[in-house]
Amino acid sequence: MPAPIICPRRVVEREWIDYNGHMNVAYYGLVFDQALDHVLDGLGIGTAYVRERQCSLFTVETHVHFISELAEGDPLRVEYRLLDWDDKRLHSFGEMYHATQNYLAATSEQLSLHIAMAARKAVAFPDDVERRIGAAIRDHLRLPWPGRAGKVVGIPAAKSRSAEWRLRDHG
Repeated sequence: MPAPIICPRRVVEREWIDYNGHMNVAYYGLVFDQALDHVLDGLGIGTAYVRERQCSLFTVETHVHFISELAEGDPLRVEYRLLDWDDKRLHSFGEMYHATQNYLAATSEQLSLHIAMAARKAVAFPDDVERRIGAAIRDHLRLPWPGRAGKVVGIPAAKSRSAEWRLRDHG
């Protein structure tokens, strides 16, 4: 798999536009999720894998950064890279670009868990899947670590109003 993985292009649809006149946050999730499906299919752990092996990947955590607005009709390009994996989890990072103006519109970091569908419980990847992920991730690890990966949601303590309220009320 190339590093990064270029997913099929999309166009911002009219029904994705919210009352602020730009793409609604829910549709960023949709576009990233469908692009990740493309990545999983390429790794051999997508739609056919679910049918044939009765296992799938479930997203257990996601973190989206909204960077620049997108409007109706804007062409989109999503690129994914694999950041890490262990025996049951896959850590991935997507970047959404305006496909012709090439500005970064959003990023999505995801942690996915390998699930046995019948039991609905986490299970280890089979050996062949481990080998495919390992082979694919090798080139991805040569890319620079994305600056937005691993960030925590929150207000820095120095700017937090809650910290002073907590001190006053409980100090």
